[in-house]
Amino acid sequence: MVDSLMKKLTHYLDIIFPFAATLILWRLDSRVWNPGGILAILPIFYYSFVRPRGFFLPFAILGCFLLDYNFDTLLFWTTMFAISYGVYGFQSYLDISRQKFDGLYVFMFFFGLCLLILGAWAMAATMSLRPAPETIWLFLWVTVLYMPFVALAKKISAAPAARVTK
Repeated sequence: MVDSLMKKLTHYLDIIFPFAATLILWRLDSRVWNPGGILAILPIFYYSFVRPRGFFLPFAILGCFLLDYNFDTLLFWTTMFAISYGVYGFQSYLDISRQKFDGLYVFMFFFGLCLLILGAWAMAATMSLRPAPETIWLFLWVTVLYMPFVALAKKISAAPAARVTK
């Protein structure tokens, strides 16, 4: 009975985790560690490209809207996500779910390109190099946190399958 209850609980946790992680990471806004809730891009990317879930796509778009709201950008993150999702859907050369390190390099390319555009825009708008260190820090910090997030997501998704009744 307890095993059956734990199995149901972990199953529901596996279903809820992408949504909860996106909202929590977006909401935990910190100027240094999570500016604008940018860490929400981790579950958005992972559950849209690496381990896609069909029911998560509308929420991922909503998460990108929330990032745009926090960053005061006009549909930048939403557009970049939509372009990436469209390009990934139309090509057959690259399968992110089978890449080394669970798509880390593809995530670095996607996130780095987005930050490069935002950083160049901020440098042009302020006419200074002051946004460059913050952009570099943000790229390094978020890409370093990608692997622990993936490990946690794998652990949560494997939990229901690991519990086998005798």
